Amino acid sequence: MLLLKIKYHLFSGVRKLFYNLFCANIKIGHKTSWRKGFTITSEKGGTIEIGSNCFFNNNCTLASLKKIKIGDNCLFGENVKIYDHNHIFKENKLIKKQGFSVKEVTIGNNCWICSNVVILKGVTIGDHCIVGAGVIVWKDVPSNTIVKNHNSLIFEKIEG
Repeated sequence: MLLLKIKYHLFSGVRKLFYNLFCANIKIGHKTSWRKGFTITSEKGGTIEIGSNCFFNNNCTLASLKKIKIGDNCLFGENVKIYDHNHIFKENKLIKKQGFSVKEVTIGNNCWICSNVVILKGVTIGDHCIVGAGVIVWKDVPSNTIVKNHNSLIFEKIEG
């Protein structure tokens, strides 16, 4: 396992160096790393700023058309998705021709974003927050807060 961790840290270090040298719209802090499947997409003037000492587990995605800013010392579980935009939809038009609505996403310092979390446009998550597994964050989260799903399982009998 140690060799695998070293491999991921080396690959993320090389990729981070590339981003910091050649992509003016993407800035990644010192000692930030990630595992396989980490995707950063910044288009149409979007920017991404990631603080120092952050870690992204497998298959995380950051997609920006405006701005995503992440503080220092944050942990991200597997399959976390962060989007600062959403498709515009009006009837009787092709969705792909309607453009996007955009709003910045900000995540404070010392946050733990657990596996399978989706963070949507316009959200600010304060410092020292935990967002539990499987949560869809669509509104602001104050500092020093734990966010978790309040779902219940519904069972239905299959007839026949």
